[in-house]
Amino acid sequence: MGLIAHLHWLRPAWLLALPVLWGLVFWLARRRAGEGDWVGLIDPELLPGLRLDSGERPGATPWPWLALAWTLATLALAGPSWQQAPSIAYKGNDAWVLVLDLSPSMAAADLTPNRATRARYALDDLLDGARDARVGLVAFGDEAYTVTPMTDDVATIRALLPPLNPDIMPSAGDNLAPALEQAGQLLARGGGRNGKIVVLTDGFADPAAAFAEAGKLRAQGDSVNVVGIGTTNGAPVGQAGGGFARNAGGQLDLVRLDVDRLRQVAALGGGRYVDLARLPGLIGALQAHADNRAEEQKDVAVQHWLDGGIWLLPMLLLVSAVLARRGWL
Repeated sequence: MGLIAHLHWLRPAWLLALPVLWGLVFWLARRRAGEGDWVGLIDPELLPGLRLDSGERPGATPWPWLALAWTLATLALAGPSWQQAPSIAYKGNDAWVLVLDLSPSMAAADLTPNRATRARYALDDLLDGARDARVGLVAFGDEAYTVTPMTDDVATIRALLPPLNPDIMPSAGDNLAPALEQAGQLLARGGGRNGKIVVLTDGFADPAAAFAEAGKLRAQGDSVNVVGIGTTNGAPVGQAGGGFARNAGGQLDLVRLDVDRLRQVAALGGGRYVDLARLPGLIGALQAHADNRAEEQKDVAVQHWLDGGIWLLPMLLLVSAVLARRGWL
């Protein structure tokens, strides 16, 4: 009774095949009992006299054995389980802070549809790769703002991404240093060790302060990684009243991806610089770091059900041997 009480199926959908297989066996048995296709060619009264004696005893038919074999195979595939086994639980203790540039230049359309939208797509990829890491999100323009503190609820962060664009910022600017400082504070308050900061930007206007802040974060054990958003050819940026911004000479003022400056801040921060095409490589590196630092959770009990279908295989082999009788199938 205890076994029945604990019995359940790991793949119960296979049980739906049982009525179909039983019906197929019943149809085959009736078809063979009706003398097959000869009954349509030979008079039924003459057929018994023309049939050769196979030597089988009356009533010895393979159909019950075939039904039993198919039943055992289906039950094994359904995965009967009545025992549980403990497993070691591991939990990652990694912490990521994603820093999104929402300065006016992120509205440039050298990437389709624009830089800010492509940055949000990249953020979505990073959230997919976060696994069980705790993640925070900071947006910056003239000042830095915490969008979400450190959390393992990735779905909440993803729900906040669509409204993030340069238009929501209260003032125009492009200062990375305050955002890096705020990211470091999030990591410190969240108790993260060796945190990972990922900045998605096309450039910044405060290189000296940003370089100093990146070095400070590296000194405390965190790393600053940078994802370049944009192209080196650049693109014009629209103005609030319409048209595009122009320089003193009346020419279009193009905002270009400042690769050298982005590489420098990543190097000073002990991280990597990648463009959008190489973002999967950065995500893989961050995941590998998280896997290496996963810790065993001694206070967490994880149980998994053992598949008992393997114990039906010896019975299935015996029944299959009976079905191998000559002249049955």
